[in-house]
Amino acid sequence: MTHKVGEVAGVLLAAGGGRRLGGRPKALLTHRGRPLVEYAVRELRAAGCARVHVVLGAAADTVRERARLEGCVLVTNPEWERGMGSSLRAGLDSLAGTGARAALVSLVDQPGIGAEAMARVLGAYGDESSLASATYRGLRGHPVLLGAAHWAGVAATATGDRGARAYLEAHVEAITLVECGDVARPFDIDTAEDLAHLE
Repeated sequence: MTHKVGEVAGVLLAAGGGRRLGGRPKALLTHRGRPLVEYAVRELRAAGCARVHVVLGAAADTVRERARLEGCVLVTNPEWERGMGSSLRAGLDSLAGTGARAALVSLVDQPGIGAEAMARVLGAYGDESSLASATYRGLRGHPVLLGAAHWAGVAATATGDRGARAYLEAHVEAITLVECGDVARPFDIDTAEDLAHLE
C-alpha cells in the first residue's frame, strides 16, 4: 500500500545532552563533516518524509545556529533533561493541526540507521491506526511508525527514557515488524568509545 506524501511526518528526537559524552549535545556531534542532526534530517527526507519535526533540548540555541535545518519545524523541549519520553511527547504535540496522520520517529544518536531502513518502516503505513517498528535480528528498535490514533496513548505512557516502549509493549499484537538488520546497524552514540562510529 502506498502512503500519500505528507501524511507521515518525520519526528527526530535530538534533545539529548550527551551526559556520558562529557555533556556534548548529541545533535552537534560531527558526522561526515556536519552536525549529526543534519545527517539525521537528510536521511528522514531521503526516506520519504517531506515534513520533519526536530525536537531540540540541550544547547537548543547553539544547534539552531550551527546546524542547517531549513524547512524543518524546530520544537524546543524545555523538559529534555527528564528523558526521551518528554521529547517524544513534545514532538507528537507539535504535529497537532498539521494534517499528519502518522509519525516516523527516529533518534539523532543512531547514525547507523539510514534512509533505507526508515523507508522500509515508512512503507508499513496504511492509515491512522498504523503501528510499526524496525527490528534487528528480531529485536525491536527504531525507527517506529506511530499512527495518529496512537499518539494520545503513547504520550500518556512516555516517561523517563522509555519513549514509546511501554505503549508498544501493551499493543505488541498490533505492531507490524519490519526487519532492517540487513541494511542498518542500531548502535547508539552514548559513550566516548561510541564516537568511533562517527565519520
